[in-house]
Amino acid sequence: MSPATIRATGDVLLYLNGVTVSFDGFKALNDLSLVVEEGELRTIIGPNGAGKTTMMDVVTGKTRPDTGEVFFRGNEDLTRLDESAIANLGIGRKFQRPTVFENLTVLENLELALAGTRGTWRTLLAKLTPERRERIEATLSRIGLTEHSDKPAGALSHGQKQWLEIGMLLIHDRQLLLLDEPVAGMTDRETEATAELILDLARDRTIVVVEHDMAFVRSLGAKVTVLHEGSVLAEGSIEHVQNNLRVIEVYLGR
Repeated sequence: MSPATIRATGDVLLYLNGVTVSFDGFKALNDLSLVVEEGELRTIIGPNGAGKTTMMDVVTGKTRPDTGEVFFRGNEDLTRLDESAIANLGIGRKFQRPTVFENLTVLENLELALAGTRGTWRTLLAKLTPERRERIEATLSRIGLTEHSDKPAGALSHGQKQWLEIGMLLIHDRQLLLLDEPVAGMTDRETEATAELILDLARDRTIVVVEHDMAFVRSLGAKVTVLHEGSVLAEGSIEHVQNNLRVIEVYLGR
């Protein structure tokens, strides 16, 4: 499928074709091709070193591919843009470890995120406009932290910090969310709540989840892509990939 074809169909949001990334001779991505449709919830799994993080690095502009194409919305060539330009297109990434301002309140974290700056206190000193306050309150409600808005972010549980960071992406209305192991280190209840949150968010945006927790992957009920040695090994429902002999061999080390 060429970018021209994608523009014609209009339903493909993210398109990677023949992407290769090498580090000191090691191919972190090896001729990787991946298509994510608009409005899709996709889970990506694979053993350590399969290329999951590098794939997200390429999409967000942190790493340049040696070869291959990466297009967003059919005609935005992500390989030619820097990280901030890619974020401005509507692509947001949440890393495995939450990066929030622990000394600031939950509300203040969202205020700074909405202002689009992490280097000034003027944002916190300025009076919130009704429109901005409404946007923050709507985000707080969606991530389940309304009752914690005045609490320092450092006092939140690990799961709540993850939700706050997701909220910091939502407040910019990112339409493609890349979530890296969102339930790592969470309690069972937090994991369940995170699945509910992701399924809710998937109603109005596109989400790619990289995860190791297979029970969590199953709870999302989404299409699964299995990466191995930098390329796609298998793709389909969780039942399909778990019964794939090559996937079984890779995961069991046979």
